[in-house]
Amino acid sequence: MTQRAKIDTGGGEHTADEPPVPVVHRAAGLTSAEVAERVARGEVNDVPVRSSRSTVDIVRGNVFTRFNAIIGVLWVIMLFVAPIQDSLFGFVIIANTGIGIIQELRAKKTLDGLAVIGEAKPTVRRDGAATEVSTSEIVLGDLIELGPGDKVVVDGEVAEVDNLEVDESLLTGEADPVVKKPGDTMMSGSFVVAGGGAFTATKVGREAYAAQLAEEASRFTLVHSELRSGISTILKYVTWMMVPTAIGLIISQLVVKDTDFKESVARTVGGIVPMIPEGLVLLTSVAFAIGVIRLGRKQCLVQELPAIEGLARVDVVCLDKTGTLTEGGMDVTELRALNGSDETYVRKVLGALGESDPRPNASLQAIIDAYPDAEEWRCTESLPFSSARKYSGAAFSEGNGDSSTWLLGAPDVLLKASDPTLDEIDHLNEQGLRVLLLARTARELDSPEVASDAHPTALVVLEQRLRPDAADTLAYFADQNVAAKVISGDNAVSVGAVAGKLGLPGAEHTVDARRLPTEQAAMADELDRNTVFGRVSPQQKRDMVGALQSHGHTVAMTGDGVNDVLALKDADIGVSMGSGSEATRAVAQIVLLNNSFATLPSVVAEGRRVIGNITRVATLFLTKTVYSVLLAVLVVCSQVEYPFLPRHLTLLSTLTIGVPAFFLALAPNKERAKPHFVKRVMRYAIPGGIVAAAATFATYLVARSYYSGPGALDAETSAATLTLFLVSMWVLAIIARPYTWWRIALVATMGGAFLLVLVVPWLQDFFALKLVGVTMPWTAVAIAAAGAALIEFTFRWVDHRFPA
Repeated sequence: MTQRAKIDTGGGEHTADEPPVPVVHRAAGLTSAEVAERVARGEVNDVPVRSSRSTVDIVRGNVFTRFNAIIGVLWVIMLFVAPIQDSLFGFVIIANTGIGIIQELRAKKTLDGLAVIGEAKPTVRRDGAATEVSTSEIVLGDLIELGPGDKVVVDGEVAEVDNLEVDESLLTGEADPVVKKPGDTMMSGSFVVAGGGAFTATKVGREAYAAQLAEEASRFTLVHSELRSGISTILKYVTWMMVPTAIGLIISQLVVKDTDFKESVARTVGGIVPMIPEGLVLLTSVAFAIGVIRLGRKQCLVQELPAIEGLARVDVVCLDKTGTLTEGGMDVTELRALNGSDETYVRKVLGALGESDPRPNASLQAIIDAYPDAEEWRCTESLPFSSARKYSGAAFSEGNGDSSTWLLGAPDVLLKASDPTLDEIDHLNEQGLRVLLLARTARELDSPEVASDAHPTALVVLEQRLRPDAADTLAYFADQNVAAKVISGDNAVSVGAVAGKLGLPGAEHTVDARRLPTEQAAMADELDRNTVFGRVSPQQKRDMVGALQSHGHTVAMTGDGVNDVLALKDADIGVSMGSGSEATRAVAQIVLLNNSFATLPSVVAEGRRVIGNITRVATLFLTKTVYSVLLAVLVVCSQVEYPFLPRHLTLLSTLTIGVPAFFLALAPNKERAKPHFVKRVMRYAIPGGIVAAAATFATYLVARSYYSGPGALDAETSAATLTLFLVSMWVLAIIARPYTWWRIALVATMGGAFLLVLVVPWLQDFFALKLVGVTMPWTAVAIAAAGAALIEFTFRWVDHRFPA
């Protein structure tokens, strides 16, 4: 095992009785001139860390869509053959596209700003001094320092080690940490789990291993999103329905009907345009973008956009105690000497142990703060803390010439189960205190059995600081039917006591994870039955996430330490604290830059708002698509003129879908997201569209038999428009439930706007809407009322027969 010691710039003087103190020689790294030379040659780690789509991609993605192309062609045709009123749909599409671009650019600005704040800053050694630089500023040959939790950002060769252990499981799938020696290869994408060291960069930029893996997509490429994939599926089916229907309509209106050519073209376009649910994609993008902006204001970095959606679907959240329920820092509240040990001597040991670790964890930092280093002691060998081992150690040359080896860690790991000291520790753990055991060992630190005969010397009692917002956050999850599971590497009783102080149900029944079954199904049963788990190893955290997922749970995992990385990677949604290790921030989909656990409810609420509301408004859009296709089919089969001009359907779409959908998509919504998006939407859209089409066409046929002579077609169109508007308004009224004052006002305003068009003369002329006589308009209202009643009955039957 590599020995380490304090740097002795004076040449390592020592007395004859003392063993020689090893001198650590640190490489100076590159000089500023060498760095500049490499930058000039382009030997720099220039892989762009992109937090979102580029501006060009955003514009291209919003402008060049399949449906924009179809509508664009139809718009150009209408500009030549019809009044400007019939081309309004084109201006609506331009406005929609502009809104989509602006909102995505706002979201991009938010994400890019947060990504810079949350970016990892590797430590490189240049001109003999350690300095933090941006990942993109690393050059070939740089000497990069590493400590626990640090991510390896470029490929390299190990130059210095201090018990360096690296986890390469994210690259190789091998779960066991790899002990590194000078000359070994370091692969980008791996991370340090214990010890420290330094390595020389041998491959940077796109030549690095991790960069090659990610060459195809940026870091923020969308992972699976049921919402987006569901909408894509719907749009695919819509296209298949639209093409043959549109061809049939074109033939019917332009070839079969012997009417004015320009009006035939206008009515043909009027039949095709409403088949396209163009606003659905826009509203989805806008809802996601606004969600990102809202969360950004709360210092929450969404690294993968569907994470907003995913967290809304979560029904189990796994919490690491340290750094999540408790704050990172700790305080030493008591030191209990055991077996007649001298407390003054124990304090010296603890001070020397604190000094032996260049990158102390929270527990050791508390010891460093409480016990200053004994200057005359020198560390000759060290064993860094590992989450898998649950202890650290060091060997010392004491000032009087004696040598000793010490271990510091979990008492129930270092002591035999029968040791009476454990009873004393249990009482402390029941109070929520964290207890470390200082033990002396006669074995070498590199011996696998180093802890087998450890002699208990003292107990170090630490008090953890509870997060003031943790109790409220746990209460929120309980209220939202999201099960919270506390999964910690600490003593189970201590973890249970902390969870109990925060009011977590089931905290009194704690489980020691070392006794959990290894078989997945049995482990899943235990996880479903219990809430608090202690002494969980990093690999077990990963297994527990998998076990919960095997029972159909959508699992979120929160954490900040390197021992959480594997579980964060496997969870449906990984949430890291901003102060967490580089590795945890790199694999998490959501980073809480303000380190506040209380931000999580905001993320959940934002996701539920997005999904719940998009499901609502998708029903509106697809109801329109269904009735448009069916009306076209009925027109083709009946060989009659298409009842509507584009201006009529633009008006109806704006009042019954466009404006209401925008408000409904951004409204609060606390309902937990449910699966099967396509099924949930289509079970309403199909019957709603069928009834709307049937009622409208029935009114149109009745009007055709009622009216005759010049202007008959305009009167028939007006009656059919009235029926379609009223039926569509009833669909909107159902979708807007449960009612609040603003939802009622929204529906009433849309109805009032349509009434305004019917009574104001210049609006009547502009939209070619004028109700003729009394009998036919009231007949249209009666048919619409029957259609609305049928829709109400059908929707309730669907709810009962096909529950979501």
